[in-house]
Amino acid sequence: MFLPRDEAPVAARRGRDRRARVLQPSPGRPRIEGEPPSTAVVGGGIAGLAAATALAERGVRVTLHEREPALGGRLAGRPTELADGSGATMSRGFHAFFRQYYNLRGLLRRADPGLSALTALPDYPLRHSSGLRDGFRRVPRTPPWSALGFVALSPTFRARDLLRMNPVAALPLLDVRVPDIYERLDGTSARDFLDAIRFPEAAHHLAFEVFSRSFFADPRELSAAEMVLMFHIYFLGSSEGLLFDVPGEPFPAALWEPLARYLRGHGAKLLTGSAVGSVEPAPEGGFTVTGPAGARHHDAVVLALDTGGLRSLVHRSPGLGDAGWRGQVSRLRTAPPFLVSRLWLDRPVAAGRPGFLGTSGYGSLDNVSVLERWEGEAARWAARTGGSVVELHAYALPEGADHEREQERLIAQLHAVYPETRAARVVDARHEWHADCPLFPVGGYADRPAVRTPHPALMVAGDLVRTDLPVALMERAATSGFLAANALLERWGVRGQTLWTVPDQGRSAPLRTLARWQRGK
Repeated sequence: MFLPRDEAPVAARRGRDRRARVLQPSPGRPRIEGEPPSTAVVGGGIAGLAAATALAERGVRVTLHEREPALGGRLAGRPTELADGSGATMSRGFHAFFRQYYNLRGLLRRADPGLSALTALPDYPLRHSSGLRDGFRRVPRTPPWSALGFVALSPTFRARDLLRMNPVAALPLLDVRVPDIYERLDGTSARDFLDAIRFPEAAHHLAFEVFSRSFFADPRELSAAEMVLMFHIYFLGSSEGLLFDVPGEPFPAALWEPLARYLRGHGAKLLTGSAVGSVEPAPEGGFTVTGPAGARHHDAVVLALDTGGLRSLVHRSPGLGDAGWRGQVSRLRTAPPFLVSRLWLDRPVAAGRPGFLGTSGYGSLDNVSVLERWEGEAARWAARTGGSVVELHAYALPEGADHEREQERLIAQLHAVYPETRAARVVDARHEWHADCPLFPVGGYADRPAVRTPHPALMVAGDLVRTDLPVALMERAATSGFLAANALLERWGVRGQTLWTVPDQGRSAPLRTLARWQRGK
């Protein structure tokens, strides 16, 4: 019997958490029998690649369209030539592959069963401009000891601060269920929720704001439900811990080129530089997908696009969906602009600098990566030149910000964090500006599109969709792609992908009971 590599054996655990949740697909045949249906996947990021993988493995004829020259979506990379004549790969840079990303890691295992392309970073360090420092290397991984250990070890929690806190307001953190948490907290901002708990101001800035800004949004604009779910996924609901892995080489070589070879081996057609103009229901059933090579008929379609791309394609495809669904898509919002600056310096940063550092209180600077600590390409450049490759991220920048001024400010903030860089000459620099991440605003959950659409053979995937599962960021993208494929496979009587998530409720039954009792008062 045919089984995708990631499904055998199904009972194998994805991580260390014994309470991780397993979601079995609908029963069915192992793969398509007879004439295979044709499916167009529009978008070659994580969600599109997950959907294409699950479909192609089971015998579906898959054609994937990616507008850009390379696969990977927001984790794509492109070659660039530096001023010293050497080649490099530019991307949006640092992304943390947490151990809770069961489905994303399962996708990557298709081409890399041992996940040898990923390397573990020893800590998740945080630093505030006041001098306060935090990290998660010594924090226990299993709740509730993770939370207790963090409070005990963190310099941001002092005895008098703990006495000021409002533990009743924090009870929702102990009873996170999806979609119930959205019904309770989606109308509150992340900032207001933290203010109600009266977390110490230092902890507010150093830890919680760093987490909430990983959604590329100001905490005043972010739904508290999304932030509370994030604490559940990474900290209070999972025993995988807050340490993570990173690719040991640039994204194309480490992740997407091997996965592309795997997909082609399963018969998938991967078309890069292939923007889809429209998708329209066909009179005879299925859809007409219009791309650079003309119109092609497909039995099913998965739209795996970012927020702007989905809005634009639906606008150009007036026959798709009904008025309600089209309205949902049109109301999707994009998070504020963000900046990634990568600097090739003529001398090394200090030897003790970590590979990744989350920052707060340094203006717009959100984190600093020293790439040669973990990426092979950067390490080879640094070894050859004696320099360093440093990357800076700034999230939620103002609309209409002056690009040159913000880039200069970001470099000045690097000098404040790592003073030795003031004396370094910038051999070359690349600055990436983007505004294409989804925004999860206060009160927006119910209006987000789900994976299924008014067309039974049209699915939507990506980190923007509503899944009703405890997943976020890259893991939401991968999970939604598999969900989209599973929904189509179910129509064709084929068993889909087994999925995993962190537990869908708080770890402690007494604490859950306490939270529900308080909510019912």
